[in-house]
Amino acid sequence: MQHIPKSAVAALLVNTTIWGLSWTGMRALESMGLHPLWATAAIFAGCTAMLLAAKRRDIGQLRRHPELIGVALASGLTNTAFNVAIAYGDVVRVILLFYLMPIWAVVLARIVLHEAVTARSLGRVALGLSGAVIVLYQPRLGLPLPRTLPDWLAVLGGMAFAVNNVVLRRLHGVSDGARAIAMLSGGTLLASLLGLAFAAAGQVSWPAAVPGAAWPLVGMWSVLFLVSNLCLQYGVTRLPANITAVVMLAEILVASLSAWLLGAAELRLQDVVGGAFIIAAPWLIRDRRAAAPSAA
Repeated sequence: MQHIPKSAVAALLVNTTIWGLSWTGMRALESMGLHPLWATAAIFAGCTAMLLAAKRRDIGQLRRHPELIGVALASGLTNTAFNVAIAYGDVVRVILLFYLMPIWAVVLARIVLHEAVTARSLGRVALGLSGAVIVLYQPRLGLPLPRTLPDWLAVLGGMAFAVNNVVLRRLHGVSDGARAIAMLSGGTLLASLLGLAFAAAGQVSWPAAVPGAAWPLVGMWSVLFLVSNLCLQYGVTRLPANITAVVMLAEILVASLSAWLLGAAELRLQDVVGGAFIIAAPWLIRDRRAAAPSAA
């Protein structure tokens, strides 16, 4: 029987809980006038600074492992797309679309990690896509496709997250500190560049007029996201990709329940049914060949 490290599972649950509640921070900062792009840049800059102070010895690995550039880009795209989507979109809808991630992970795990594609993994893809169709379906709009910018950003963020997790698993020999530096600096750089571009175009306000009360909140989320990131890459590098996909779905429950309790989302019957399909999908990939970690 395959051994599943409990510490790795616990680390991923900490990560999913923090991210499942992150919508509260993004919306609070947005209400104070700090656009999610600037909020993401500031939060991840704080994370990166704290990590660099603690892990200076790991900086050299960034030069020896150019693959970490891919981690930085994938992580930056994941965090930026998700934070903007969760700030402006329906929380439950964004989370469900983001967590089509296991579908993309099946394909990527085959290409990058050489994990087997089985009948069960194909069933997982079919069930996950069926759940997405149910969530997105509105008779008056025709085809059940993402319609709004938050919808598309949620899907894009999920794709990038799948890339991030698979590449992290392939780089299991790189130190935790070097991987974390790449991920956090990627979020800082991409969000900053997009913020500058959109602000210069007049699409996003500059952060100069943000009240001082916003910055302690930025500091708090910097600490939380740093803890979340360290937990993520600890768990991802110690669990098979398919097991990681199952555990990470806990974020759907945390975000949906918190949004419902705080009045930020209304759960429709089709959201519940479609969400059940998406949550159930990863459990289909349970055969031994797919569950074994790749040696690649």
